[in-house]
Amino acid sequence: MARRWGSWLLWAVAMMTVAGCASTPETSGGQFVGRAVKVDGQTAYYQVFVPRNAAASRGELPVVLFLHGSGERGRDGRRQTQAGLGPYLRQHASTFPALVVLPQTPDDQEWSGENNRIALAALDAAIAEFGADPQRQYLTGMSMGGYGSWNIALAEPTRFAAIVPVCGAVLAPRAVRPTLFVEDVAHEADPYAAIAQRLRNVPIWMFHGALDDVVPPEDDRKLHAAFQQAGAKDVRYTEYPDGNHNAWDATYADAAMWEWLFAQKR
Repeated sequence: MARRWGSWLLWAVAMMTVAGCASTPETSGGQFVGRAVKVDGQTAYYQVFVPRNAAASRGELPVVLFLHGSGERGRDGRRQTQAGLGPYLRQHASTFPALVVLPQTPDDQEWSGENNRIALAALDAAIAEFGADPQRQYLTGMSMGGYGSWNIALAEPTRFAAIVPVCGAVLAPRAVRPTLFVEDVAHEADPYAAIAQRLRNVPIWMFHGALDDVVPPEDDRKLHAAFQQAGAKDVRYTEYPDGNHNAWDATYADAAMWEWLFAQKR
């Protein structure tokens, strides 16, 4: 049975790749294509949004790595497109100008360790396949993915041209979910200052709802103050006065955010 299951898995990965190649957009609106990557012996499925006329822009495409929240975890390789950036891409499929890589964490896991390595491997694979510009790599994540944005950025501090964490945090609320925190600075006496010092040269725009009762905004306020204290080049913070936890719909619908993001380059 194990041998038959392994054969089926290899076949499924191959078929997903073939199907994805067949649906790569040329002149119609952008589309999602399924892909798989193997890291440390584990096969993980992810999605790539390929913009309209991607082939004509080969070598010049900006690329966004999107980290989903807790509700989109799983192993189906699709749920991560159903909240946050995915719905926005579907609504703007004919005009969105960038490649977007959407990996997925398994149930009950965080954006850390192997999951972050998988996300970066998926990003590398998409850059190679679709010809994205390595100088225009961007990172964004929402809620759990906001924490993950800091984890990945700290691990790869010179990789991304800009970062947009949405309703994330550093330590809070540890009492509710002790596995959710920014691991790289958890041992620091002042984790906010540590993040600010290490990422002060990276353009960052944080977004949060003032009324967020799932991930309170205090950590983002502390981070913004720490970046200001560190003399950061370009770190911004937008807090929606009437916003609760869903800060992502407003953030990804903000044309000024996208204009700022795509203007950044390593």
